[in-house]
Amino acid sequence: MSKVEEFEELRPLLFSIAYRILGSVSEAEDAVQESWLRYDGSDTRPTSTKAFLSATVTRISIDVLRSARVRREEYVGPWFPEPLLNDPYEDPARSAELADSVSMAALLLLERLSPLERAVFLLREVFGFAFEDVAEAVGRSEAACRQLLVRARRHMEAGRPRFAPDRKERQELATRFFDALKDGDVEGLQSLLAADVQLVGDGGGKTPQLARAVAGAQNVARLLASVFPWLLRIDVSLTPAEVNGQPGAVFRDRDGRILHTMALDVVDGQIQAIRSVSNPDKLGHLGPVADAWAVTDEVKQARRRRTP
Repeated sequence: MSKVEEFEELRPLLFSIAYRILGSVSEAEDAVQESWLRYDGSDTRPTSTKAFLSATVTRISIDVLRSARVRREEYVGPWFPEPLLNDPYEDPARSAELADSVSMAALLLLERLSPLERAVFLLREVFGFAFEDVAEAVGRSEAACRQLLVRARRHMEAGRPRFAPDRKERQELATRFFDALKDGDVEGLQSLLAADVQLVGDGGGKTPQLARAVAGAQNVARLLASVFPWLLRIDVSLTPAEVNGQPGAVFRDRDGRILHTMALDVVDGQIQAIRSVSNPDKLGHLGPVADAWAVTDEVKQARRRRTP
């Protein structure tokens, strides 16, 4: 097998590692590409190409994350990972770990960890790497990696979401939610929301967004029901989709350009959190991005013309 063939076979794994460390599709793709350049430029073939490339992409991602954290401290409003619609890596033996680790809630929880803790936790707990390979990837001893893992597990277990295990149940609830959203059905929405539900948006200061998180089933239901029927009036469409492994949707303007994504955290049969990403810098990998300000202006004009 040629170098190119070996690399392409491992590309989905490398991207999945990098994305979970970085929370960014574009930065993960860059890290994977840099890994290829280093592999292609090496004069020797490693004993294990998988171990070598996994270690390489991990180190690159850790370095990128350290600089990214400085930028995130200056980020305007809540910061969410770039939405991921399809995780390219599949491993039937670790499907539960992979699905749990890519959710918005889990990725936000990983933000509490140091870059090294994050990498060790992901390589060991999510991807099932041996401690020997984990130590090689992060440049620490096996003993140090075990200690890093203990600390990471403690942080993760303290806030780990309890997602509904039944995928069909989650999708059915999401279908009911989006139907009620289209109809502006306050009571229907409220019945699906947890009492302490939170609605949070990430616009990065570049799109119209909530000044703060909206909390409480009644408040969230009323806000959603007051906004989305007007969006539908100006031909905004929603397409149900899995967003970071959880039920959600992609919203597009009348020309099919991406307006924002929405992900639902379903816990114990109710929607616990609704997270929207509208920052155009985080949507480009999904396709052409809409002008959210123009859409907002159009909604305002529609409201002035008539009442729903």
